[in-house]
Amino acid sequence: MQILLTPGEPAGIGPDLAVLAAQQQQAQLLVAVADPTLLEQRAQALGLALRLQEWDPAAPEPLAPPGLAVLPVPLRAAARCGRLDPRNAPYVLDTLQRATEACLSGRAAALVTGPVHKGVINDAGIPFSGHTEYLAALTGTPRVVMMLATDGLRVALATTHLPLAAVSAAITRDSLREVLRILEHDLRARFGVGRPRILVCGLNPHAGEGGHLGREEIETIAPVVAELQAAGMALRGPLPADTLFTPPQLASADAVLAMYHDQGLPVLKHLGFGRAVNVTLGLPIVRTSVDHGTALDLAGTGRIDSGSLAVALATARLMARAGKAE
Repeated sequence: MQILLTPGEPAGIGPDLAVLAAQQQQAQLLVAVADPTLLEQRAQALGLALRLQEWDPAAPEPLAPPGLAVLPVPLRAAARCGRLDPRNAPYVLDTLQRATEACLSGRAAALVTGPVHKGVINDAGIPFSGHTEYLAALTGTPRVVMMLATDGLRVALATTHLPLAAVSAAITRDSLREVLRILEHDLRARFGVGRPRILVCGLNPHAGEGGHLGREEIETIAPVVAELQAAGMALRGPLPADTLFTPPQLASADAVLAMYHDQGLPVLKHLGFGRAVNVTLGLPIVRTSVDHGTALDLAGTGRIDSGSLAVALATARLMARAGKAE
């Protein structure tokens, strides 16, 4: 099972993560989609051995440590630890495009993405709001769902990278219906959950307080929940987010649907930062990601924790196998 890894921003810790992964005995063939010189330079900075081999999709066995297969993609400019360079923004997107094409063609089973720096990509004049939206566009997928998971908690998002002022208008009956159907389907198909139990957050404080604190729950969220309950989905909501994330509530749930990014993800990251994984649901490929950023100040220092990458790799492997079994 061949899993592709895009290290992301070349000035950040993504290349470090790829080099560290090469030191471990992999249960699958891991392929870095990156500039080989960048990986070699980062290994030298870390004082670690690295043996690169150009990726052969037909290779029968994983490479022994510290071996790492690589799908070469050239940098646009020399990369230095901790120093962003807009000239390399197209390189970052090139790696994502090459990796996505390989997954769509069936040459690879899954894609694991390292952290990118959205700001420097936008500074380069390229509109970019995140991996989730970019991969949806690359694969021609009209609707995807961002979900983070850690031990004991999965949180999916009804909206992703939007200003808070734009969230209410973005939550429509049609969009919410699509998100819940994708979430329920992929929990079954990708995670082997027989009948997913999903808790649905309200948007407003106290889930709108009967309309006194907002009417989105009454006019949008509750009607969609009732409709999908009638269709057989195991949903509860809309529930106040301030009490939903408590052990008694979560004990009866396989996932939570939050209405916006910072409603649900702070709770999950408090519970499992460094042990969590970001998953894009609804894509025709398997995609997982680390739960942290580029950590520019730590690049090349050796002072990083690769725990989230290990979880992302394990989750990608699980999802790919579940998809084959479906």
